[in-house]
Amino acid sequence: MADEPLVLGIETSCDETGIGIVRGHTLLADALASSVDQHARFGGVVPEVASRAHLEAIVPTMQRALDEAKVTLADIDAIAVTSGPGLAGALLVGVAAAKGYALAADKPVYGVNHLAAHVAVDTLEHGPLPEPAIAMLVSGGHSSLLLVDDLTNGVTPLGATIDDAAGEAFDKVARLLGLGFPGGPIIDRTAREGDPASIAFPRGLTAPKDLAAHRFDFSFSGLKTAVARWVEARERAGEPVPIADVSASFQEAVCDVLTAKAIEACRTNGVQTLVIGGGVAANSRLRVLAEERAAKHGIEVRVPRPALCTDNGAMVAALGSRLVAAGVAPSRLDLPADSAMPLTAVSVAG
Repeated sequence: MADEPLVLGIETSCDETGIGIVRGHTLLADALASSVDQHARFGGVVPEVASRAHLEAIVPTMQRALDEAKVTLADIDAIAVTSGPGLAGALLVGVAAAKGYALAADKPVYGVNHLAAHVAVDTLEHGPLPEPAIAMLVSGGHSSLLLVDDLTNGVTPLGATIDDAAGEAFDKVARLLGLGFPGGPIIDRTAREGDPASIAFPRGLTAPKDLAAHRFDFSFSGLKTAVARWVEARERAGEPVPIADVSASFQEAVCDVLTAKAIEACRTNGVQTLVIGGGVAANSRLRVLAEERAAKHGIEVRVPRPALCTDNGAMVAALGSRLVAAGVAPSRLDLPADSAMPLTAVSVAG
């Protein structure tokens, strides 16, 4: 283990300041500072607030990670940082910090793709990733299905949301129901008291005509609107809104579509491993339904523990570790923060 690269990862793509330290597939430190409470009163992430929070948190979070791993910056072999996609201002804080630390300590820096890092973090819990694999990434900003042949060389996008991401839909429905922000964990908890079959909400892009053009794509905007219309109709009629039933039925609609398309992607591509990552991967119903459906087809489901599903520095370090081990050239010190970094780019070329 001692001869494996010691990689530090920096994550600042949204509202979490994360610093992780990894040696090989072993997680040594995962320090996190979240600004989610600062955004709660706005009902969503405010980019300027997130950027300021990263500026205030980056140095103390870095020190916590180094202390937790019992290493110094001089011990680090390489620094990886989320270069994109994400909020431009937030990304700039992390990229600038990575450049400063790399220059000061004379270390190579790797600008990496946030979404690919969500796939790589699974290796910290379950070991090397079988390749090929199908990865489903579901978060507040992304809902994507990817074919992963070699994570260090790139991934092949199979499908993505054509409107709202799954996590975004959770946030909007939670706000509609007066449950607060972020919506995912709150709806997950509330849904446990409800009946998922009580309300027949629509499943986007699952009709035959939609599957012909959008076989592996997702759409949650119509579902969100259907929930809003259902709630409005109850309120107009002067009837109470059954919050738990609405939450459970909405969650079931989202998880039904996500898991059905993910399993179909595995079967179509002859792949026996499904990796689920991103903040929505922490949803308890998504995990159960994915396992149930995968078991029927002999497909292995790999989902990191909830703390590694949300944004963190460990996932960035994990991807950086794979890139170093594979002999991929580091990025240049003028690497950019790219808010629209494409899925096909796992890292910023040197």
